[in-house]
Amino acid sequence: MDSTQLQSEAEGLVLAAFDAGAALTLGRILLDLAQADRLPVAIDIRTANQTLFHAALPGATPMNDLWARRKSSTALHFHEASFLVGARNREKGQTLADQGLDPADFADHGGAVPIRVRGSGVVAVATVSGLPQAEDHALVVRAIRLLRG
Repeated sequence: MDSTQLQSEAEGLVLAAFDAGAALTLGRILLDLAQADRLPVAIDIRTANQTLFHAALPGATPMNDLWARRKSSTALHFHEASFLVGARNREKGQTLADQGLDPADFADHGGAVPIRVRGSGVVAVATVSGLPQAEDHALVVRAIRLLRG
């Protein structure tokens, strides 16, 4: 997907509300989807200050947790999906380091999708790590759509 498609996709992911209970529901949706396909992923849902849900499925490694943290930081920093940030960077021939961000703390690979609430903006981020970046991203998008109903 290019940045225009990813931006359009993001506009359809706005929620009416999101709280700790919704984070648990979203986490369970992601967990069910991942378990159904036996995906070796780490799942993380967080605000800027608090982890609301975290799970590591069989086959996930500590590196997946590290990638999830870095991708989440990117989505929270830019208020955009990490996949969209990466697509824009590739289109411009830039890196996160060019923007003053330490690659040890930030990653612009797909898998972190901001949780945006109508009237409030970005309140959290849902992240999956362990698959190719487009698949990580698609899994989170699918789960958010299921949460929306």
